[in-house]
Amino acid sequence: MRRFIKNKLDEMVMTLSEAQEQIIGLLKAKEQKSLSVLLQQSQECAIAMGNMIEETEGEGAPSVKKLEEYCEALFQASLCTSGEKKDIQKIRKQLRQTLISVENSIKNDIHVTTETVFLPYKAAMWDSLESVWQDLREQEDDTSYVIPIPYYEKNPDGTFGKEHYEKDLYPEDVPVTDYHGYDFEKRHPDRIYIHNPYDNSNFVTSVHPFFYSKNLKKFTDELIYIPYFVLGEVDPENEESLEKLEHLIAMPGVVNADRVIVESEQMKKAYVNVMTKLAGKNTRDYWMEKISGEGSPKYDRVLKTMDEEQDIPDSWKEKIDNKNGTKKKVILYNTGIQALLDSDMKMVEKIKEVLEIFRDNKDKVALLWRPHPLLGSTIRSIRPELWQEYGNIVRTYREEDWGIYDDSPDMNRAIAVSDAYYGDQSSLVALYRKTGKPIMIQNADVREKN
Repeated sequence: MRRFIKNKLDEMVMTLSEAQEQIIGLLKAKEQKSLSVLLQQSQECAIAMGNMIEETEGEGAPSVKKLEEYCEALFQASLCTSGEKKDIQKIRKQLRQTLISVENSIKNDIHVTTETVFLPYKAAMWDSLESVWQDLREQEDDTSYVIPIPYYEKNPDGTFGKEHYEKDLYPEDVPVTDYHGYDFEKRHPDRIYIHNPYDNSNFVTSVHPFFYSKNLKKFTDELIYIPYFVLGEVDPENEESLEKLEHLIAMPGVVNADRVIVESEQMKKAYVNVMTKLAGKNTRDYWMEKISGEGSPKYDRVLKTMDEEQDIPDSWKEKIDNKNGTKKKVILYNTGIQALLDSDMKMVEKIKEVLEIFRDNKDKVALLWRPHPLLGSTIRSIRPELWQEYGNIVRTYREEDWGIYDDSPDMNRAIAVSDAYYGDQSSLVALYRKTGKPIMIQNADVREKN
């Protein structure tokens, strides 16, 4: 039986217990009319409980039999019209004993299970939830559902544009459930995990409003937020550093979640300091309890991938393998959102130049270009004047086909296959650092052809 149903049964037992005292009072006062109404209501409550139990435990469940005995005790109370003290005491004892028997049976004879729902929106960000799902999948008492949710690109005026629903892009070993087929109100999952904290606060994309954190709280006992990104090392006491993180931390998902899990204890301190500053000093204990620094599943995933043999597409192998059987060094080139927004056309020109340099050296090294999954939609929405130029760069690169362009959901494959990282400062850098491979950050102000 699901826990929320068990909790309802406990509440109904409490209601019957309170009604019992009123029944005894009405028996003493010989108020037959009010007594009949209360006995009928108690009977209906007990029958409803029995129906709830039979739905999950089946007919003949021990608790149902105990409820039948309690209904018999209520019937005997309806026959007591003498008002005699000894008769009333007998009814009181019978009601108490049978209700205690019901309560004990619900507690001991009904096995409680939990239901957990994961709500990823981009398949490429599934790694931020994956290891938690894998751990829960091994628990016999938990049933977990992975329910990809739709998201929309936002138009420059803030309205919803193109819809994306990436249900078919998840790994084969991850069974996914269509969000249309899951009734959140009826099923009331015990826990819901999310990795999108923005609700309507993102200018580039938005998940469907039903899946905003403020709404999901209505349908679960525990809403848990795990960021889809990692930030690496941070000084939680450095005010300048914290100010740069505010736009990632002070989000609706952090406020509305019952629990927030971040990548490290240092990052927990950063979250606590930011939220305390915004919400008031008297809220520090609240944030300390709510936010956990137990680690990001993204780190689990990248380390696991490093130990696995990768399924490399033939189109990649053609660019990595030399004719003599040796392999070229593979450079992972990552272009992020913030770097482009900060530098505008200067960064577009930087990307163009970097690609030209790697094209001229394609016989020596293989370039694996992996832009941030939301880079294109961000430019279209926030910097539409850059879109044509950037779009032309991507189109030319893909048409010339001398390097690898990776827009697949699996970022970790690119990390595992590559020998070094070059590109923007982003959450991918924090993950790449775990591999021990070389890292170089690009600078839009440093140009080969200046």
